[in-house]
Amino acid sequence: MSNISDQTTAQQPGHIDWRAFVLPLAIILLWAAATQWHWVNTKLIVPPQRVLSAAFTELGQVDFYSGVGLSLWRDLSGFTAGALAGVAAGVLLGVSRFADKLFGPTFHTLRQISLFAWLPLLSAVLGTGDLSKVIFIGFSAFYPVALATLEGVQGVSKAQAEVAQVYGFTARQFLTRLILPAASPQILSGLKLGLVYAWLATIGAEFLLVNDGHGIGNIVFKGRATFNVELIIFGLFAIGLIGFVLTRIADAAERRFLRWRPANI
Repeated sequence: MSNISDQTTAQQPGHIDWRAFVLPLAIILLWAAATQWHWVNTKLIVPPQRVLSAAFTELGQVDFYSGVGLSLWRDLSGFTAGALAGVAAGVLLGVSRFADKLFGPTFHTLRQISLFAWLPLLSAVLGTGDLSKVIFIGFSAFYPVALATLEGVQGVSKAQAEVAQVYGFTARQFLTRLILPAASPQILSGLKLGLVYAWLATIGAEFLLVNDGHGIGNIVFKGRATFNVELIIFGLFAIGLIGFVLTRIADAAERRFLRWRPANI
């Protein structure tokens, strides 16, 4: 019973569960102790204070914020395009048996191809600029959203569809009043997963396509080129923190959109 109560409290908007900070704090303390007492090679695992020094240096530069802004623009542009296409594809395959027979086999075959296998083709056709990065990010968001939407649409019961027919729903009403509301929990779950994949793809695109010196991924790229370990670690922390914030925003948006659902669902 107490476990259920804890979960309910943790899900309240604005509530911070401080237990989540125990493990990161323990890792930082162990890291500081290991470097202080030379349990590790401090050329490879640098002390936390050196990472803090690199962080203050980077945070004081305009290039850092412009890089974050550019990465977020790439991420959200690709995610938006991929998510819209994913919802459309999932709905189409879910409501139309003809579309499922015509496009379904190709859809399920292409999703078996590794995401990063598309990079050479994209770079060869579109070059290594922002367009190829945004399309790659869109690909990363497309399948999680499409599959979740398809699952949600297929979860609409036959009885619900029959009720809609009794009330004489038009095709538009059938979509907007039955299909999308009923599938919305799965669609939102797919959007959250697509957002995570899109951020991972953003960083991957900045690494694996020709690095243009812009974007948050450039911090790690620059640190690797100069063997600046503290800069690499700071870059990883910054990437992880931004991804965490994006996920929390998505969680808040999901709670807001699904306020109509009973709390026990």
